[in-house]
Amino acid sequence: MDDEALAEIANELYAKPLDDFIAARAAAAKEAAASDKELGTAVRGLPKPSVAAWAVNMLALHQPDALAGLTDLGTRMREAQSSLDASALRGLGRERRTLLAAAVDTARSVARQQGRSISDAMATDVEETLRALTADEGAAAAVQSGRLLKTFSADGVNAVDLGGLVAVPAALPATPRTTPPASTAAPARPQKKDTTTARTPRPAPDKPRLQAVRQTPRPSSPPALEKAKASLAEAEAAQAETARLASGLQDQADDLRTEIAELLQETAELRTRLKAAEERLERSRRALASTAAEAKQAVRAADKAERTAMLAQERVLRLGNTRA
Repeated sequence: MDDEALAEIANELYAKPLDDFIAARAAAAKEAAASDKELGTAVRGLPKPSVAAWAVNMLALHQPDALAGLTDLGTRMREAQSSLDASALRGLGRERRTLLAAAVDTARSVARQQGRSISDAMATDVEETLRALTADEGAAAAVQSGRLLKTFSADGVNAVDLGGLVAVPAALPATPRTTPPASTAAPARPQKKDTTTARTPRPAPDKPRLQAVRQTPRPSSPPALEKAKASLAEAEAAQAETARLASGLQDQADDLRTEIAELLQETAELRTRLKAAEERLERSRRALASTAAEAKQAVRAADKAERTAMLAQERVLRLGNTRA
């Protein structure tokens, strides 16, 4: 079976909206089987991607520049790791965080345009996959293929096993692992053979296991040490960034504490003013009640005086009429 033919069909399938994948796969398998039964079976076996992997595929298809920027960054990070340039790794680490955040936002936007939204958890999976792209050349090729089946991560030391992660992995371009520079390669040991030859007549030591370990060449140690140092530099960069963020948050916390203290003082002053106003209000209410009561009494007294005056006037008139 031709892997390239299968890859071409897969490219078309994994570029479609996620909800259309099953129907499109069935149609493609039927069409392929008409001319190549084995190819049709292979097409029918292409797995449906997870939502997060599909979002990464949409990013690769519709916004390839976002992946190109991360791929270039990954190349520069690997070069910095090979040269043990801690300063460069710190700067590249900050750049990666910025590019990853922008790429995840773009992936979410593209997914929405294609009819699906991704949750925060899925966005985290997308970010881990894109971070793996910067750490592993094979992962970069898989992501850029647009045929991811599920998201993954990479530690930057061990090569990512693409089995089950990408459709038609055999069609991916070859991505040999970058070898460390000659200056950091394992030092040659030209006298090793002579020393061993000189020791041949000697009887075997009591600890052959230790002898085997001592005589076994260790070409992988320096690269492992380099990667460990690079990981340390990256961890230190992350620690510095975290410390910076923590310091900024601490400053914000101090500002908030000051604001809270000022608001508490203002609240206490307002409560004091409110209490004084309530006391004045109560005194005014009592004064109003007393004044209203006195006013009623005064009105009744005025009414009584008016009636007394009228009676007195009537008596005067009667007495005057009697004398007349």
